[in-house]
Amino acid sequence: MTRLDTTHDPALRSWVESANDPATDFPIQSLPFGRFRLAGSLQAWRVGVAIGDQILDLTQAAELAGAWTDAERERLAPLAHGDLKAFMALGPIARRAVRAQLSQALREDSPLQTALAGCLVAQSQAVMGMPCDVGDYTDFYTSIHHATAVGKLFRPDNPLLPNYKYVPIGYHGRSSSLQVSGIGFHRPQGQLKGDAPEPRFAPTARLDHELELGALIGAGNEQGEPIAMANAEQHLFGLVLLNDWTARDIQPWEYQPLGPFLSKNFATTLSPWVVTMDALAPFRVHFQRPAGDPAPLPYLDSAANREQGAIAITLEVWLQTAGMRERGEAAVRLMQSNFRDAYWTLAQLVAHHTSNGCNLRPGDLLGTGTQSGPEPGQGGSLHELTQGGKQTIALPGGETRTYLQDGDTVILRAFCEGDGHRRIGFGDCAATVLPARAP
Repeated sequence: MTRLDTTHDPALRSWVESANDPATDFPIQSLPFGRFRLAGSLQAWRVGVAIGDQILDLTQAAELAGAWTDAERERLAPLAHGDLKAFMALGPIARRAVRAQLSQALREDSPLQTALAGCLVAQSQAVMGMPCDVGDYTDFYTSIHHATAVGKLFRPDNPLLPNYKYVPIGYHGRSSSLQVSGIGFHRPQGQLKGDAPEPRFAPTARLDHELELGALIGAGNEQGEPIAMANAEQHLFGLVLLNDWTARDIQPWEYQPLGPFLSKNFATTLSPWVVTMDALAPFRVHFQRPAGDPAPLPYLDSAANREQGAIAITLEVWLQTAGMRERGEAAVRLMQSNFRDAYWTLAQLVAHHTSNGCNLRPGDLLGTGTQSGPEPGQGGSLHELTQGGKQTIALPGGETRTYLQDGDTVILRAFCEGDGHRRIGFGDCAATVLPARAP
């Protein structure tokens, strides 16, 4: 696990004044990575670090004469070339070294302030891209509260399948339809059956969001070489927010016997900033199964995972309808949960995924599955919050929802906070539902 160091000091302040705002998602204690370019330009994607409401352009920063030692310049090289994936592949030692290097450069009274000030780009003037090109995408099912709530809708007497507490359930998703926050998508179409004698092809009437985190792999493993729990965290680069949009009326007809397909592969939205595992170190917490539950099998267990394998991340879903936008009304929060309640940790996902010899590669994405909490109203999807569409959610202006309508914008948000630590956030993960295209 990542240890705390001087980069986590809550007293640190930056010469970028907006980074010192207690409400910012991006203080100097965070320093997440993302890819961007200037709005309206056709320049190649650049890698930057979010600091307050600014972006430090690492291409420009790396070129500053006399700013860095030879070793520091070498560590920045893949970032300077806009290749975040190549940097991710270098592993945690290089990542922590660059974090320390940038932390020093962005602190108050840094001798590099004058030089680096010219390398800042306002986030409002930038267009964000996907953090990196994702080769493979696997989605897991780590929230027992979500699994139980959804299971009750289909199997009231036996909601949780017998394998759930023994094996991290997952399926292989579609990386080609991953998209960055801010890009809308068209309502999908598919086969709908319900209680009718025959299926029909039509746009989904039960479009839903799913509140998830996505873990990006840094250094990979060779095919045939499993990653042990003791080393699993070393292969994780950082986290993003992830919305695994789902067509609930397409899903039940198609998912047996091979699992999710067209009900999920039409769009998956990611937040653009990757919050590194190092930034999350102050928010690691004890991981423990409920009393009476089976202990993880040995290959999914370690003392370090039990001690601090969970991460306390507050997760939220917000909704703004087209009508709310027209009336000038802000989005409303639908729910809040916490990633510390997940039944499986990130290290366990990595260990299990590779336990059969599967090779993970830099930039691969592991979704956590919908993160729901144990209390009523903490469902990470409308499917849970409306009891499968049986209950409506009241919204401002007299509107109601059971599932998403065209023009709805869903915004995922997340943050970490705790006594003695600086609050850090993830930035928004947002997308708007567009009308279905004519067949």
